[in-house]
Amino acid sequence: MSPSSPTTSDVFVTGIGAISCLGGSASEFWTGLKAAAATARPTPVPGLTERVPDVLAYQVADGATGATGPAGVGARADLGRAAGFALAAAREAVADAGLGPRELAGAAVVIGTAVGESGGRESGDRDGSTGAGRTGDGGGDGGDGGWEPMFSVAASVGGELGTFGTNISVSNACAASGYALSVAVDLIRRGEADTVLLGGAEGISWVPLASFSRLGAADPETCRPFDAERRGTVFGEGAAVLVLQSARAAAGRRTYGRVLGTAWSCDAHHPTAPDPGGEQLVRVARAALDEAARGPGDIGCVIPHGTGTRQNDVIEHQVLHEVLGEHAARTPLFSLKAFIGHTAGAAAAFAAVSAALMARHGEIPANVPLAHPDPECPVLLPQDGPTALERPNVLVNAYAFGGSNFTMVFGGEAR
Repeated sequence: MSPSSPTTSDVFVTGIGAISCLGGSASEFWTGLKAAAATARPTPVPGLTERVPDVLAYQVADGATGATGPAGVGARADLGRAAGFALAAAREAVADAGLGPRELAGAAVVIGTAVGESGGRESGDRDGSTGAGRTGDGGGDGGDGGWEPMFSVAASVGGELGTFGTNISVSNACAASGYALSVAVDLIRRGEADTVLLGGAEGISWVPLASFSRLGAADPETCRPFDAERRGTVFGEGAAVLVLQSARAAAGRRTYGRVLGTAWSCDAHHPTAPDPGGEQLVRVARAALDEAARGPGDIGCVIPHGTGTRQNDVIEHQVLHEVLGEHAARTPLFSLKAFIGHTAGAAAAFAAVSAALMARHGEIPANVPLAHPDPECPVLLPQDGPTALERPNVLVNAYAFGGSNFTMVFGGEAR
């Protein structure tokens, strides 16, 4: 897609990068999504499973990118796990967009993360035995007794890449990279940046995993949203980064599409439970559609928040039926977390990369087969091969503890 008749409000995606349990690049991510029958499976977390037997996670393989550092992804051995993932994905996105040194130097960096480098606080001997903590993770005492901030992922990426624009880490639980995306869009629309490296990153951290287990919200088998036998979510790790650019900066580049509309809302119903009425979830989706100047019939696919918890999936199904109306029953959903788990603060960024890839390829990969479709949330989840993206607009939802809600409408090229 080439920018045609652009306006000052247009925000284009010109590059993407991803590292996940499916592999160390965006192309491996897409290949993994296309192989629904052979997708990654969650595995025990070293140092934690002995204490909390039902905790599994979708983990990034060591050496996934062939680089050095935590999990084989950081440029420096002292980078934390989340920052290492973010840097690897950012380097890929920058190369994909073909950013030159001057563009990169002037770029802003906005990264969403729920727990940042909190893994650095979790290992008393700081040897990484939990799969999270290691010296210099930037989430605790730094190994030498000095304090280090937990939410330094954006600054770490900006420092490594030599960007001199705004560097912002956003942390509001599992909507973090969605809110970060909105911040990045605003930076471009306000003229404060022409190029923004936008993303989300998480490294496995055992305190959130153990906490979800104590809440009774961790599935001991796999992440299976909309399945009648689902028992909770399963966390994943990794990073997804997109290069967002103004029409001026994107001119002459091939793009994946545009961010047409974003919106936030907060219901503040409960610290952890969703509002059963879903009023603010409906509101945020309609606000995003309004900003995008799109209607329910224009949506070709929905990437739901779809965590696999009992409440979330039923409520989200009800919300989509209210927002999309008569179009809901025939609008396909793509259940991303069934492939890579719940990547917490990075979830919306992974969904945005998925939307960009769907727009580029004009298709929606087959969903992971449901063993027991839940009659309480009978959503359309195509499972027999890819589905054509008949309408080039993808709606993305991300919801978080505390009632923080995000929706985006991504627009690809009409086909």
